[in-house]
Amino acid sequence: MKFNRRQFLTLGGLTGLGLSFLGKLLQSSPAESADTQLSNTVSELATPTTPPLFRFVSVADTGTGTQNQYAVAEAMSRYHQKNPYNLVILAGDNIYNYGEIEKIEAVFERPYQYLLKKGVKFQACLGNHDIVTKNGDPQVQYPGFNMPSRYYTFRRDSVQFFALDTNSNADWKNQLIWLEKELSRSNAPWKIVFGHHQIYSSGVYGVNQPFIKTLTPLFQKYKVQLYINGHEHSYERTRSINGTTYMITGGGAGTRPVGRSEWTEYSASRLSFAAYEVYGDRILISAIGTDNLVFDRGVISL
Repeated sequence: MKFNRRQFLTLGGLTGLGLSFLGKLLQSSPAESADTQLSNTVSELATPTTPPLFRFVSVADTGTGTQNQYAVAEAMSRYHQKNPYNLVILAGDNIYNYGEIEKIEAVFERPYQYLLKKGVKFQACLGNHDIVTKNGDPQVQYPGFNMPSRYYTFRRDSVQFFALDTNSNADWKNQLIWLEKELSRSNAPWKIVFGHHQIYSSGVYGVNQPFIKTLTPLFQKYKVQLYINGHEHSYERTRSINGTTYMITGGGAGTRPVGRSEWTEYSASRLSFAAYEVYGDRILISAIGTDNLVFDRGVISL
């Protein structure tokens, strides 16, 4: 088995917390079969021996009521049966095409009925399609979306979540003041922000420069480890950018093309959702398709 100098130095400096990352690194590089075997072994060694503090999943761009949405919902239910969780981050475009609350049974209550019966709580934010009808107010008022307002925060165990209204007509002045205030006062080890629109993306909409200017400085200042969004109908996980990983999980009912950028760890145009296992020192991420198989794994270290 041969290593180049970079792989040798990386291996020598890794602790148990970094082994999973090394496994992914070697898998994604053009390597010999022996390197692939090493990658698999390293990943197995990094498997946690204790259960996570809690699990949650994220999905977006779901509300079509089509066969594709129901297929992703079924995969989410199957994952729950083997790996129970009680939280879904629903990152916008919850009802196509115009946010009509009259469609709520077909696009939410029916596809996710198994999870809802199990007590899984959905925490939603508004997408651009959601605000077409009455500016999304009926969705904010809908109990199943658990939105106390258009932007809000809540805490689960060691994680504090911050939901944003990322639409162009949002009350950005007050929302940014609120976000900085809430981030500054939070003592949670993990801080996760979610909204509908992308920030870093290799998809149809690309990089969101206004958000890079307004949001990412706050993420860096207050150590936000993860931003979750939809809008792009694809999956993309970035490397850590100034301390923040950016997750696009917009394959909840349809797909669009997605490429790769210098910051991309993995991207795919697949119907899918993402699952997260939160530990004291890391969050393990799994991307899961409608075939119920994991097609990407990542780790965020505290």
